[in-house]
Amino acid sequence: MPIFATTVFLSAFLLFQIQPIVAKMILPWFGGASSVWSLCLVFFQAELLLGYAYVHWMHEKLQAHRQMVLHGGLLLLSLLTLPVVANPAWLDALPQSPSLSVLLVLATTVGAPYLLLSTTGPLMQAWYARSSLYATSRVQPYRLYALSNLASMLGLLTYPVLVEPWLDLRPQALVWSTGYALFVVACLATAAVTWRGLHRATDADAAAQAAPRPPWTECLLWVGLAATATVLLLSITRHLTQDVAPVPFLWVLPLSLYLLSFILCFDAPRYYVRSAFLAALPVAFLALDWVMDAGMEVLWLIVLLCGALFVFCMVCHGELVRRKPPVRHLTLFYLMLSIGGALGGAFVGLLAPAVFNAYYELPIGLFACAALVTVVLWSSLQRHWRVLLLMALLAYGARLVDISRSYVQGYQAVMRNFYSQLRVDESTDAVGPVRSMLHGRINHGEQYLQEPHRRQPTAYYCELSGIGRAIRSLPQDRPLRLGVVGLGTGTLAAYGRPGDVMRIYEINDQVLSLARSHFTYLQDSGATIETALGDGRLVLEADPPQGFDLLAMDAFSGDSIPTHLLTLEALRGYLRHLAPQGLLAVHITNRYLDLEPVMATAAQALGRVAVAYPLRPPEGDLYCRSSTWVLLMTPAQAAQLPPVLAGGKPLTAPAGFRPWTDSFSNLLGILKD
Repeated sequence: MPIFATTVFLSAFLLFQIQPIVAKMILPWFGGASSVWSLCLVFFQAELLLGYAYVHWMHEKLQAHRQMVLHGGLLLLSLLTLPVVANPAWLDALPQSPSLSVLLVLATTVGAPYLLLSTTGPLMQAWYARSSLYATSRVQPYRLYALSNLASMLGLLTYPVLVEPWLDLRPQALVWSTGYALFVVACLATAAVTWRGLHRATDADAAAQAAPRPPWTECLLWVGLAATATVLLLSITRHLTQDVAPVPFLWVLPLSLYLLSFILCFDAPRYYVRSAFLAALPVAFLALDWVMDAGMEVLWLIVLLCGALFVFCMVCHGELVRRKPPVRHLTLFYLMLSIGGALGGAFVGLLAPAVFNAYYELPIGLFACAALVTVVLWSSLQRHWRVLLLMALLAYGARLVDISRSYVQGYQAVMRNFYSQLRVDESTDAVGPVRSMLHGRINHGEQYLQEPHRRQPTAYYCELSGIGRAIRSLPQDRPLRLGVVGLGTGTLAAYGRPGDVMRIYEINDQVLSLARSHFTYLQDSGATIETALGDGRLVLEADPPQGFDLLAMDAFSGDSIPTHLLTLEALRGYLRHLAPQGLLAVHITNRYLDLEPVMATAAQALGRVAVAYPLRPPEGDLYCRSSTWVLLMTPAQAAQLPPVLAGGKPLTAPAGFRPWTDSFSNLLGILKD
């Protein structure tokens, strides 16, 4: 048993270590969008499905000895794909579709090793069930699945704490590749042990082998339970990281709970106390209803969402374990689980952004969970209980429809694509009607609709803000050339004068569409407005030097700046586009991250001075919102600041703080207390 356990543990640990490594490698290629992580999960689930299908085929079609020869040969061939490093040459060959591009890069970078790792859990269980070790110990093979999920959770949790803070990306990939080579050795050793220890079938084994194949209805139920848990995991994670609290690594918490439910249910079925979790299920539904319908403190939102997710996963996975087949059909069981996971991931990661204009997958997942529990309980209930349960299900479905309508009702516009969901809201305050662009709950700009306030820069870009002061400090006796990365509502265009040119870089075409159709900053600007669609960093790298008097970095994904826009390589590229006396302005407003050390160390490495301009507007100021901008300038400029830039806070690089590069960044180290 130890050799099987070691191989399963190592494979599952490597599976979950490679996911953040590869995702972090390719994130800069796709604008740092949160959808990249969702697509990575879709890819890994699809690979898992292929791996489980391969194991099921071998289990059904090949004798044990032939399985070992075939699998051992594939393992040795996969070593030729190491190390797992994404090739930047792919950038020129990628198709226009970002979703397809992500999947292609993942397939070429880590497809073969990940596929073979994904086969290990069910394959080792199948081999163990045929070995003499199982014949003597009779420890159930399904317990190895619990061990694999424990290893997965450890791989997930150790990455941000032990790996990312200490190793650059390439060393991470090399260490992982070494670990994969060790896994191949362990797997070949397990095959050798199994080969020598294949036992002859007893009467009990023969009876188990003759166990009838589960009906297709049972297989569909397995698929549905697995898919529902995945849909709820991904949709609640998105709700947490975008609408509730866009904190880095917050996605780790729900995924850990998801894996924990697998560990508990498959290690020992007694952990799934059916009566208790079924009783908790309506409470979890009510908690989600409350969360979706009303606001509350972030901490309580996180507790309620994660607590409810754990209940959902325990019910789905607990019912799966209750219905697991005899060992003879364990590969079919795992194949159905992987089909469910892949379908759930594809629904949230691929289908929903393409067909929905709002995040309807969460209500759909909740209703699917309630419906499947109804199906599971149906045969054991008396007639009157069936009627009551069906009525409750219909009433809950009507409630979810009502909640789904609230996602779009009352907004001027609602759009969604690969990059985000955007909503345009309109309200009235003491100044008059005001229109806002929202990404989740994050305000990405606002505009008053009536004269003379319509042309007034507002929010994080008001005249008292760091960017407002920076633009006012520029020479006013000649036309200016200004650059902006991140459009939002186009507020900075309000500073444009006749003769000025403002070049704006925006990755999301829907943002540009809304800025033109629902806001007037671009049309009202006196400057000539140029727009460039695409990731700001990549487009700037392709552009000839622009000679900007000021370049403003204002690209956000939710409340977080994509890390690839703040590395030394990125900042060095921005400085190439500045005029000799040009300023680089970086918007670092963030509730959860302290980006000042990042900017200070980068400025020091680049021979510049970083000066922060935090703004806490006076009470009653309706134009301004709290913001922090950092200006990067030459030491000579810092020594002779104009009056409008006086009072800034020069930033000093903390001792021991490493500059961020394309191969190293540590979000955990800049979390605010």
